[in-house]
Amino acid sequence: MIFVPFAGGHPAGTPEDILTGFVIAQGEALGRPVGVAIDRAGALLVADDVGNSVWRVTPAMPK
Repeated sequence: MIFVPFAGGHPAGTPEDILTGFVIAQGEALGRPVGVAIDRAGALLVADDVGNSVWRVTPAMPK
């Protein structure tokens, strides 16, 4: 999954990887993201119908 920044309704920057690792080098799918939502705390929720899970994605904590 990627994030593309927008400004004025148009892409305004380079796409950034947000969630990766669903396909291994041999091409086998370990997951398939099929839906996204934002929770009350602002985290990205991603439904994965191959892994039968919902991933909750938050920014990395500063070190």
